[in-house]
Amino acid sequence: MEEKNLVIRDIPVKVYCFSAVIAGSGAAGFNAADTLLRENMKDIAMISESVLAGTSRNTGSDKQTYYKLSFSGDEKDSVRALAETLFAGQSMDGDIALCEAASSVPCFNKLALLGLPFPKNRYGEYVGYKTDHDPARRATSAGPYTSKLMTEALEKSARESGLVIFDRMQIIKLVAHNEKVLGILCLNLNSPEDPLNRYVLFRSPSIVWATGGPATMFSASVYPGSQNGATGIAFEAGAAGRNLTEWQYGLASIHPRWNVSGTYMQVLPRFVSTGRDGNDAREFLPDFFAGTAQMLSLVFLKGYQWPFDARKLFGAGTQDADAVSGDSKAAGSSLIDIIVFLETQKGRRVFLDFTHNPLLAAEIDYASLSAECRDYLAAAGACFGTPIERLDTMNKPAVDFYRDRGVDLHSQMLEIAVCVQHNNGGLAVDCWWRSNIEGLFPVGEAAGTHGVFRPGGSALNSGQAGSMRAALYIARKRKNISNNMEQLEIPLGEIFAEISSIMDNESGQNVSALITAARERMSMAGGMFRNETLINRALAETKKQLDNFVEMVRISGAKDLSLVFRLKDLLICQYVYLSAMADYIRHGGKSRGSALYYHKDGTRPHPALPGECAALLDQGELASMIQEITCKNGTCSPVWRPVRPIPPADDFFENVWRTYRENGNVEVF
Repeated sequence: MEEKNLVIRDIPVKVYCFSAVIAGSGAAGFNAADTLLRENMKDIAMISESVLAGTSRNTGSDKQTYYKLSFSGDEKDSVRALAETLFAGQSMDGDIALCEAASSVPCFNKLALLGLPFPKNRYGEYVGYKTDHDPARRATSAGPYTSKLMTEALEKSARESGLVIFDRMQIIKLVAHNEKVLGILCLNLNSPEDPLNRYVLFRSPSIVWATGGPATMFSASVYPGSQNGATGIAFEAGAAGRNLTEWQYGLASIHPRWNVSGTYMQVLPRFVSTGRDGNDAREFLPDFFAGTAQMLSLVFLKGYQWPFDARKLFGAGTQDADAVSGDSKAAGSSLIDIIVFLETQKGRRVFLDFTHNPLLAAEIDYASLSAECRDYLAAAGACFGTPIERLDTMNKPAVDFYRDRGVDLHSQMLEIAVCVQHNNGGLAVDCWWRSNIEGLFPVGEAAGTHGVFRPGGSALNSGQAGSMRAALYIARKRKNISNNMEQLEIPLGEIFAEISSIMDNESGQNVSALITAARERMSMAGGMFRNETLINRALAETKKQLDNFVEMVRISGAKDLSLVFRLKDLLICQYVYLSAMADYIRHGGKSRGSALYYHKDGTRPHPALPGECAALLDQGELASMIQEITCKNGTCSPVWRPVRPIPPADDFFENVWRTYRENGNVEVF
């Protein structure tokens, strides 16, 4: 590590120089750091807003899934078969799918060796189960907090190897010049009001961007409050985005933020809405169903068809209970999401009530339910009582989770909403997780490596695979790149000029209100429901705020600078993401994945839904294409290209062995 001091526009900057810097302290970030250290690359550092914050450490589900190659039982599986499953998610590059499939075993084994309690049977096989979009039993779990356990184990390993961590550092600029990274400028959150120690620059030719997804963009979000992301900052530096239209939305509790998937739905809770003051309680799901059996069968399916899926929306109004089963594209379970969303748009609050059966029935007629629902509850010994009694029987830890956070499901209703949960898109990378900016390696959710659909739990595998490959490339190909201080004046001068102008606006803080309004605008225009008119209106409003950012923002002192930079990152993100959505519609895009696009020539998925729900279901017209987008000088430029196919087999041993001896096969194709 080398330390220096700079003064730019009369502003002092502390400078640290490293061979590589990891931005972000989640499971992907710590794996990158640990891999670099294992590769004997010691001159590295990690920066983080808060080591204990972020999605990896603060999220989970009733049984958080890790997706990998199957190596138990008698089911046939292979790296290529897994790659084909990932590739089948549409709009995904085949080389990335193959890398994630091939890396799943070493990454999983590393976690197991680090002590993660993935279950093994008596013979030592790591057993699995099926998850969504999974043709085999590839999923496994270490419990509700799988990603938290991963992060802690990888952190412990990296710290024991000597990792240097700079905590409480908020990224405010990715410093780049001529499409090469120079470093990262941070606001020192330990002393934001001290002008002598306010800014820290981490100078490095190689940066692992493990900052997570852009969690601050939406108001209705199940991302932990500690997750912010820095994708907008990467866009500002010229990094390209990929598949930005593709998100996952689903039902989640608001306080605390947590997915209500799995057994929370399978115990058949009662859906209740109230006025804003909590009065005027009523059940609203029955308004959309001719009979209770179909309604309850679809609620049950939400347990493992958790993300809103346009394919699982159409047909719900015409089926009987026995037709609702399996992973049927016409199952209609996503109708539940739409109904909840529309109820909240009326200004009402929505709750799950586990203390009473739906319609206040004394007992559920289990024989009338779909065969899948009926058989599952019978096998679980849960064909009795109230939802909370069934939940206590089937998954008591799911009850304990809320009780430990101040919500007793035995006596309290749980407020929910349709929330954004995960970005399948992100920053564009190649099969070594290199971006279009030389030296920038986005990993984890910051990287846009998924397609329209993906198997549940594949994001955890992707984060480990990508961070491992990025670290290997840096260690083998970029270890000895010089770390000079040239070309810093221009990019740093720009941001410090902007900061100086903002510091002159000390006339009362308005940043918090601007952030709240921007998030609400994004949830309305860029969430699960998408309408071209609303998107274009939100796009124009966002662009106007960006163009007038310095004049618009007011602060009450240097302590507000953190929020100022958060707002700018958020607005840049929204501008690029909304631009991608508008371009998708212009390109003829229809409802797919976790988004319903209004179409004037469409049909309503259910006769009781309003006309603005009319849509045309995507039939795979763009499945073999990928949208990429860059933003330069305030203008977004989207392009469409064909997906890269899965590479042909390259497994003749003698040839692979020879090149492996030469360079470890860390090479670019």
